[in-house]
Amino acid sequence: MDFDIGLGWILLGLPLAFVLGWFASRFDLRQLRLENRQAPKAYFKGLNFLLNEQQDQAIDAFIEAVQNDPDTSELHFALGNLFRRRGEYERAVRVHQHLLSRGDLVRADRERAQHALALDYLKAGLLDRAEEALRRLEGTPFEEQARLALLAIYERSRDWQQAAAITERLTASGQGNFSTRRAHYLCEQASAQAAAGQIDAARALLEQAMAAAPTAPRPRIELASLQLKARQPEAAFDTLRTLADVSPAALPLVAAQFAEAAVACGRTEAAQALLAERHAEEPSLDVLDAIVALQGGAASGPARAWYVRHLEREPSLVAATKWLAGETLEQEEFHPVVQRALEHATKPLTRYRCAACGFEAKQHFWQCPGCQTWDSYPPRRVEEL
Repeated sequence: MDFDIGLGWILLGLPLAFVLGWFASRFDLRQLRLENRQAPKAYFKGLNFLLNEQQDQAIDAFIEAVQNDPDTSELHFALGNLFRRRGEYERAVRVHQHLLSRGDLVRADRERAQHALALDYLKAGLLDRAEEALRRLEGTPFEEQARLALLAIYERSRDWQQAAAITERLTASGQGNFSTRRAHYLCEQASAQAAAGQIDAARALLEQAMAAAPTAPRPRIELASLQLKARQPEAAFDTLRTLADVSPAALPLVAAQFAEAAVACGRTEAAQALLAERHAEEPSLDVLDAIVALQGGAASGPARAWYVRHLEREPSLVAATKWLAGETLEQEEFHPVVQRALEHATKPLTRYRCAACGFEAKQHFWQCPGCQTWDSYPPRRVEEL
């Protein structure tokens, strides 16, 4: 009798367990479908906001999508990139560090997250952390990008030896010829040595720079400056004459120094001949000023004729202003006022302009202070461009 009662309860419980299991499975499936619908919906919502340049709303939508599906790495990458673009570097770092902490992340995504983290640090100006993160990318598909970023870091921190080591790796991997860049690094080190009074060491570095990049103008220009300071005008004259042969476009940068060295060593005729030849090939305001200086200054008749000769070839307001300074006007009492106005108007025309970013400066720079680009300043004034 007891056996029959127990069997009855079992037979009654089996259908009940089946029904409860069916309801539970339906609930789980419904919940799963709801979550799967919510995640793509939030994702596409974020994408729509992003296309409409509504970054705040896009970030909120991606955060919602990440919360619904925390294992989706692509959503994390999108969210981290958005934070970086908005300048929220701390949040970007947290997102990418979270990705790196996951044990189930595949190698490709781990390397991608490491690169993104390095960019976060770089944009935030945390150069030490950026350097460490970039060095971990050696041997990955991001290796070349990491090396270029490291090169920028070492240049910003003026670590010229480390920068030279990176350029050697880039050259070895076929990323370009960095010989001129390495010559700049040697010149920077030479300037530091010269400022410290180590003239022989500075000259040795400049010799290395000339060997590394024979046609680069900067090493010879800086060597000539050292020679003039050491009262060796003959050596400076020869250095600048060689410069005129190997890099004639750079002559305007040193035309005044060349004239100074020529006067000091008694070789003015040779200097005048070379400057006149270069001016005939390509008129230049700086070369013109050097010729005028060698012929007795702007007050002398032969020198003033050079201004007219220049104006016949190049319509230059700067040259016209200098010529007018020595002329006698019909109403001479107004001459100083007119002259000051012209000189004020021509000042912007005598600046140098970066070809990469347009930054203008009174002096010539080998590396633009604005965009950090090397050799972006043409050796000619704004008016001549």
